[in-house]
Amino acid sequence: MQGNRGPRPDQQNHGPPRQNPMDNQRRGPNSNSNGQHAESGEPQNTNSAVTIDLQSFRKPGEKTYTQRSRLFVGNLPAGVTEQEVEKLFSKYGKPSEIFINKDRGFGFIRLETRTLAEIAKAELDDTPFRGRQLRVRFATHGAALTVKNLPPFISNELLEEAFSMFGQIERAIVIVDDRGRPTGKGIVEYTAKPAARKALERCCDGAFLLTAFPRPLTVEPMDQYDEDEGLPEKLISKNQQYHKEREQPPRFAQPGTFEYEYAMRWKALMEMEKQQYEQVERNIKEAQEKLEAEMEAARHEHQVMLMRQDLLRRQEELRRMEELHNQEVQKRKQLELRQEEERRRREEEMRMHGEEMLRRQQEGFKGSFPENREQELRMHMAGQAMGMSRNPMGGNPVPTGAGSMPVDSAPLMPGVGSNAMPGGGQGAFPRGPPVPADFGPNKRRRF
Repeated sequence: MQGNRGPRPDQQNHGPPRQNPMDNQRRGPNSNSNGQHAESGEPQNTNSAVTIDLQSFRKPGEKTYTQRSRLFVGNLPAGVTEQEVEKLFSKYGKPSEIFINKDRGFGFIRLETRTLAEIAKAELDDTPFRGRQLRVRFATHGAALTVKNLPPFISNELLEEAFSMFGQIERAIVIVDDRGRPTGKGIVEYTAKPAARKALERCCDGAFLLTAFPRPLTVEPMDQYDEDEGLPEKLISKNQQYHKEREQPPRFAQPGTFEYEYAMRWKALMEMEKQQYEQVERNIKEAQEKLEAEMEAARHEHQVMLMRQDLLRRQEELRRMEELHNQEVQKRKQLELRQEEERRRREEEMRMHGEEMLRRQQEGFKGSFPENREQELRMHMAGQAMGMSRNPMGGNPVPTGAGSMPVDSAPLMPGVGSNAMPGGGQGAFPRGPPVPADFGPNKRRRF
């Protein structure tokens, strides 16, 4: 049974329960003042006379058929069947789970809501069933965990969202004090044990954080307590030790007596235990404060280190970008230099090609001009010789169009073997046509 439930207003541990008119109406005519059925061999069937509106016992948004609505039914008679137990609880809705251990005389039943389970427990507990008094209690929640060291800003919703990664959750509660302030503790209830076991193992092996504060949670199996009914007198074992302890009634020890002396020694021991617990708590609190201070300093240093690393990274990126830019500039310069060299080489090739063409043109002109001029002179001299041979007077041959030429003019080809032609003497033909001075064999034409 869960430890966060308060006692019901209609049932107290001290004193008789308060009567409710509606309870008498539900019990039927065969019930006594304590709500118990009269002794009989068969259970009294009052379910047909009284009906319960199941919708009125369901809270808005409440999950149904959870572990919190699971009841333990003990002291069952031998040979009881599931159908008989289901018929016994049929007044409180249709159950989703019924388990009966016939050999040991107990079973479990799961009802729709927690409220219906509380009503069934209150009405059927300690009632006779086939000659036995039924024992109805809430079943232990085997998939419940206790969470400690919760930060002060954790809500029920955040706690459920955080632990839902391990499995389906039925309930997640942050425990608060009477003023609504969080106590740093919580309860997480799963629908199945494997999910609770997984959450317990993961949180024990690692550090599960819920907020920015790096304080891990502490997860433990939940201790089951029954704070509603406690231990009635009828359930205490009446052995020899019981009778020995109950010989004297409750009292205050008288000073100077034996029991007073040892009672005070027990009080001193308990006071020392309390002081040691307080000292341990103070030491833990001081250690927590010191750890928080160190954590803040380490966080600041870590942030500074991260900023320094980020600055170094940016500087490295900037240097790399500058290197890439310089490499790009060098590549551009080299490309421009290669383009300039290529342009100069093309210009040089074009210039050399032009000079070569000009030289070839000049050599072709020089080779053709002396030959043509020599042919023209030869033809001219041949014409003159023919004119001289046709002169009937036997004088010096006079070329055509040279009537004004003086007789004593110099020969065309002076030199070795040339004959002077004085006074109308007849000379021989020259060996070759006269060559102008500018067109000698060792002379080139000037342009």
